[in-house]
Amino acid sequence: MGTTVLLDLMGGVALLLWGLHMVHSGIVRAFGAKIRRSLHAVLKSRYRAFLAGVVVTALLQSSTATALMLSSFSASGMVDLVPALAVMLGANVGTTLIVQLLSFDSSVVAPILLIIGVIAFKRSARTLPRDLGRVAIGLGLMLLSLHILLTSLAPAENAQVVRELLGAITGEPILALLIGALLTWAAHSSIATVLLTMSLAYSSFISPVAAFALVLGANLGSALNPLFEGLAGGNPAHRRLPIGNLINRLAGCLIFMPFLTPMSKLLGLIEPNQVRLAADFHTLFNLVMALLFILPLNWLARFLEHILPDQKSAADPSVPLYLDESALETPSVALACAARETLHMGDIVETMLRQSMTAILTNDRKLVAEVSQKDNAVDRLHEAIKFYVVKVTRDSLDEPEGRRAMEIMALSINLEHIGDIIDKNLMELANKKIKRQLQFSREGAAELEAFHRIIIDNLKLAFSIFLSGDVKAARQLLDAKTKIRELEMAASENHLARLRVGRLESIETSALHLDILRDLKRIHSHICATAYPVLEAAGELYSTRLKAPGVHLAIHGGLRESPLENKID
Repeated sequence: MGTTVLLDLMGGVALLLWGLHMVHSGIVRAFGAKIRRSLHAVLKSRYRAFLAGVVVTALLQSSTATALMLSSFSASGMVDLVPALAVMLGANVGTTLIVQLLSFDSSVVAPILLIIGVIAFKRSARTLPRDLGRVAIGLGLMLLSLHILLTSLAPAENAQVVRELLGAITGEPILALLIGALLTWAAHSSIATVLLTMSLAYSSFISPVAAFALVLGANLGSALNPLFEGLAGGNPAHRRLPIGNLINRLAGCLIFMPFLTPMSKLLGLIEPNQVRLAADFHTLFNLVMALLFILPLNWLARFLEHILPDQKSAADPSVPLYLDESALETPSVALACAARETLHMGDIVETMLRQSMTAILTNDRKLVAEVSQKDNAVDRLHEAIKFYVVKVTRDSLDEPEGRRAMEIMALSINLEHIGDIIDKNLMELANKKIKRQLQFSREGAAELEAFHRIIIDNLKLAFSIFLSGDVKAARQLLDAKTKIRELEMAASENHLARLRVGRLESIETSALHLDILRDLKRIHSHICATAYPVLEAAGELYSTRLKAPGVHLAIHGGLRESPLENKID
């Protein structure tokens, strides 16, 4: 009997976690971008932020997901710490709404949701109905899992072994609290732990005091996952939000633990249903902690900023070197800072591009990993530059400053794309080559090196154009685009010629060789994009890349062709 009960418990919890996952993934796929934008838009005051946390967490079914989403805003400096902490107070309350909904007898609703969800998911060709179908299936599975937990535990009420085991585990409130925190940390879900507690309380396996202690542990454990996620970052300031939430949870446990027995008696008089009793205590705990902390958030934020100062490590390549916040009041100076940071980002991308070919040709696995790590730095610098330029453009800029801001953003975006191509494409090809222990033919390797060398030279030219705005150099860069296309075609034809004569190395590396050429050409296209703003400012770009009707005849009739005609593709 005891083994069967434990298996039923594990199966019910597993079904519950899978239902939570389906609801969360369905909501994120359907409305994730809108939720993220809406959350950012309302983070102006602590009270609006609190309500936003309630709503977002009720939708996402996870305070951990809300915390991780918010951490990206807080770490980038786009959201102040006080409203971010208010969102977390709301997120903790939001989880109680889900628990309250599931605490009512809704066993009839579960099969209806499952039927509707399966029909929407299987029959609909559109993305949104399929995602909402996934949500309905997840909710149905959650309700079904709760029903399974309640019904499967009922016959085991008289199982003395199970009762003694759970009684011993939860006999001490502090031990029960720690068990609840551990279960929540492992499951990444306080909802799952609270619902399991409700099921155990309903079947009289645990006392109301033990149930309350497990609920406190679930609330404490929900603060651990965002904290552990943030430990990987080197800057202590990035851990302010999860530590602030953990302080709130710890304070709540210290306040409520001495009064568990009288509270269980008092609430038991109001709500005799053991399932609803645990859910009501969960709601009461989070509402009280929100009321206690919503006003002194300024003090808490100052305390966190004092103990976790913003530290910038010069050794970390992802740390911006030139984004001076004090320069934001002077747009021209701030844009110069952003331009310097973009070139710093460009230096890392250039190093990645150089090392990528070395890694490919020498089968250096360590260098492949190093290049991939640099892409993470490029991504973070891109985010920092983007948010810095956004701050600069909040105030009105004159036309040259606005154009310069767009040039900085454009180069930063293109450099980030180049980094992604190197990391996700070229380094993936390098890993395949290393895994299969392949080698290019001597002629093939020489062609790739020559092609790569031209890409490097043009990247340097692009940086020069970005700094100087030289129109002549911009024309030269676009002319190189045509040359690269011709060189790629010639290299591909040479490779095919080696295939025709049966060169073993060429046969083994054929797909890799052609893919590398293609990816290097894609990188070059992003490099050439640096020329477009300069040429557009000089009035040397057409509004369309296609010739206007009749232009071809006019040219052959004696009109002079523009020097850029047919060279921009």
